[in-house]
Amino acid sequence: MAQGFNVKGVVEPFGIFSSAAWHPPGRALHISGHVSQDADGQTVGRGDMAVQTRQVLDNIRSVLASVGGTMDDIAKVTVFVTDVGRIDEIHEVRAEFFTKPYPASTLVQVAQLIDPDWMIEIEAVAVIPEERIKNPFG
Repeated sequence: MAQGFNVKGVVEPFGIFSSAAWHPPGRALHISGHVSQDADGQTVGRGDMAVQTRQVLDNIRSVLASVGGTMDDIAKVTVFVTDVGRIDEIHEVRAEFFTKPYPASTLVQVAQLIDPDWMIEIEAVAVIPEERIKNPFG
């Protein structure tokens, strides 16, 4: 599990993230940005930030599971959103997927994602303990 932490003298994060996170022993997995698409490539939750966030994090959880990882193995996420004013909705859903200590996180507002129906994209870096790693190809 990534070891997120906050430090004295730096403002404590307001949401579901930590100021920093140690990279624990294991193999680093860089997860590309995921958007709100189901396995068939269909957009899920048009206009609904909570539904889109949940789909994105479900997709990331599926990638992690394919190699023996869990959401607790995530050390860092970068979140791209089209409306930073909807951060409360995003953090409500993140609380369903992340437990303390939370991963480090960066949030960036963008003008638009590739598909104008997509409201959020998340990329992640996870560290999977060697003893849990499995081959995603079977």
